[in-house]
Amino acid sequence: MKGTDTKNGILRFLKCLSISVAVVVLVLFSVVLLRALSLDVHVGLKVARWEQTRNLSLNIDHSRRTELLDHFKESIRIPTVSYSETDINTTALLQFHRFLRRVFPTVFSSSLVHHEVVANYSHLFWVQGSQPELMPYILLAHIDVVPASESDGWDAPPFSAREIDGFIYGRGTLDDKASLMGTLQALEYLLIEGYKPRRGFYIGLGHDEEVSGLNGAMNIVRLLKERNVQLLFVLDEGLAVLDGVISGLKGPAALIGISEKGAATVKLSVSAPPGHSSMPPRETSIGILAAAVKRLEDNPMPRFFGYGPERETFEHLAHQFQMPIKLVASNLWLFSPMLGRVLERKSDTNALVRTTTAVTMFNAGIKRNVIPSLAEAYVNLRIHSAHSLQEASSARFCFHQNMFVKSFTSQVLDQIEATVGDDRVKMELLDGFDPLPVSSIEERSFGFQIIKKTVLELFPTVTVAPGVCVGNTDSRHFKDLTRDIYRFIPLWFKPGDSKRFHGVNERLSKKNFEEIVHFYFSLIQNCDTRKLPEPHSSLHEF
Repeated sequence: MKGTDTKNGILRFLKCLSISVAVVVLVLFSVVLLRALSLDVHVGLKVARWEQTRNLSLNIDHSRRTELLDHFKESIRIPTVSYSETDINTTALLQFHRFLRRVFPTVFSSSLVHHEVVANYSHLFWVQGSQPELMPYILLAHIDVVPASESDGWDAPPFSAREIDGFIYGRGTLDDKASLMGTLQALEYLLIEGYKPRRGFYIGLGHDEEVSGLNGAMNIVRLLKERNVQLLFVLDEGLAVLDGVISGLKGPAALIGISEKGAATVKLSVSAPPGHSSMPPRETSIGILAAAVKRLEDNPMPRFFGYGPERETFEHLAHQFQMPIKLVASNLWLFSPMLGRVLERKSDTNALVRTTTAVTMFNAGIKRNVIPSLAEAYVNLRIHSAHSLQEASSARFCFHQNMFVKSFTSQVLDQIEATVGDDRVKMELLDGFDPLPVSSIEERSFGFQIIKKTVLELFPTVTVAPGVCVGNTDSRHFKDLTRDIYRFIPLWFKPGDSKRFHGVNERLSKKNFEEIVHFYFSLIQNCDTRKLPEPHSSLHEF
């Protein structure tokens, strides 16, 4: 009898437990669904009452259109290639300087503009404002490009600026002469129209960004520091308008970069006695190193999705996703691990969720019948915002819904050493830096809100969201001059276009270049806003 009572008691308990679990699951599902269906898309200051700045309108007639496209094409034909830190086409850089003076005569002759050459080949422009009490900002771009060869399979020679089906082909069309020429062309047109800014601003053009900006951008920063300049914000190249690139997203999204991943280069090497290939040892230097490299590729760094700015990207875009992605993106408090596992399946989105390791060079051997004494491999790392290069333990914070999320991780170098797991493999850090600070996207963040306002004026149907740059830009050198660095050009990216960066068939449509000129023409005027409108919680609309 006692056994039966016990059994019945257990059954009643399990029944109650199952009902309780079902209730909890039902409540949880209701919360998740409610968040997805009633997602607050009202973010930002789109409908707030902005200060009137009486912006000039840009009229690009046939004559102007022909002229600005001819200038852009000519800039592409000048091969301002950076091969390495010590091998840069300085002849082309000097030619580019003469070209700029010729095609932008008003910029170089205006009494409002002070121009100086920095480190022989870079340029710094100061455009004087009528209200010096307003903090200045800086627009950045770079002159140099990476190498390109027609033999790689280009549809047009990479420095021809040939026009095919409405696109201009050439190295630098995307990275970064569209931004450079668009900025100066916009300023040229503004000055011709008699524009006099309230807020002074700088334009900085680096000449060696593709090889780390150690002479160009860094010397521009040095000059500004010597003059005690503090900047309201920095805008550089970086992210773009993605159209059809993000699966499940309804409509295009303009992503404004608010941080960059860190970067490092690590050399792995193995030394062993040389010998004749006819009497090989059980393991050679090449074999030992190849096994170490394979372990690195088979064991990626930890997944950190949700602990960096990439979380903000999905939260801002959540309302534009189709179901069921909308359900997931609007409830990242629950589904972050799931989404992270999905994102890591593709190389382009895997870069968002972790520190990546890429073996880019492998050197060994001097003769076909000689076992080499030395084998070397170079590993390029792109470091996630929640990770750290060398700190014994990192405590990184990301601001999310009025809460600080804290993550402790072992340092990147320790993890590489542990993964390699072989004392015969020597590890050497050649260079590197931690991820960049995350810039503000709050309603009182002048730079972010002005950039967003300008994007929405130009492209009203686009959704604006913050993002993370997986590559690096000259803007990282400016972090001591401002708290807010943003990375964006209104380049339109369709599926596959990201591969054109540093790749084959880099190109830009003629229409898109004209839009870029319009963007900077409006942005410069919008920056004359003295202060942002007061936030209105009921009118926050993206």
